[in-house]
Amino acid sequence: MIAERDTPDWARDGAGWPYAEASRFPVAGGLRWHVQIAGPEDAPVCLMLHGLGAAGHSFRGLFGPLSRRFRVVVPDLPGHGFTGRPAMSGLSLPGQSRLLGALLEALETRPALAIGHSAGAAILCRMALDGRVAPRLIVGINAALKPFPGLAGQVFPSLARLLALNPAVPRFFSLGAVMDPASIERLITGTGSRIPPEGLALYRRLLRRPGHVTSALRMMALWDLAPLVADLPGLAPRLLLASGTEDRAVRPGEARAMAALVPDGEAIALPGLGHLAHEEAPERITALALDAARGAGLLPANIHALAER
Repeated sequence: MIAERDTPDWARDGAGWPYAEASRFPVAGGLRWHVQIAGPEDAPVCLMLHGLGAAGHSFRGLFGPLSRRFRVVVPDLPGHGFTGRPAMSGLSLPGQSRLLGALLEALETRPALAIGHSAGAAILCRMALDGRVAPRLIVGINAALKPFPGLAGQVFPSLARLLALNPAVPRFFSLGAVMDPASIERLITGTGSRIPPEGLALYRRLLRRPGHVTSALRMMALWDLAPLVADLPGLAPRLLLASGTEDRAVRPGEARAMAALVPDGEAIALPGLGHLAHEEAPERITALALDAARGAGLLPANIHALAER
């Protein structure tokens, strides 16, 4: 039963997925992608990238409201959700920048606003530095931009690589998600967040697939943020880093240090929210994104954020 869920299959697993009517499946960079697109065709484009181990569903609370003012584009990252899995190198930070750049070229879209959660924010910064996107504003939600300090920075990727290369490990993890549904809730609450039951059910559907787990482990194994940090002073777009004060996955103080490296960087706190802030309080994150977009000149300044909900 587990083996048949190793690869993404929209016909089998897509029933009831959030905003399924907005789903498209373009081919770019050698991958078949799952991308959700909505909003006026002549509106500014907003690209949203989820974090490690998630999928585009994590932006379901922002997708509808933002699509009233933007042409919203939300892909599942390579190997995640319903997007095909690339060669292992494609799960590195430069590899994902390249693959997502190919996707945007195929879609003929140029984001003016980019929103990234956790590792998604790092990918957006890498893409901007690589010249693959040129948004006016990048919003990072609990952005994972800083390498693990000291010995942990060497041990964690090596351990992830060992786990990812052992095919039994992802299957064991996925079997645990099937046999013990409460394990997903413990995993989420361990990040400092509490999300609704329907959100937990969507993560359970993802994590019961060994292919999804394998991609997350391989991405972790290849994740090297040191070159990104060294390059951040050359980041052209405005960078707004919003950090939940209850985040247990990315220390809130890191946002201030990373924002200070960027010519036009700013860090703000999200009181009471954890790592999945955009799933805990989507209305707050939507308002934050719209206000930031107005400040960047992407939307008229005379439209109040509440009118967008």
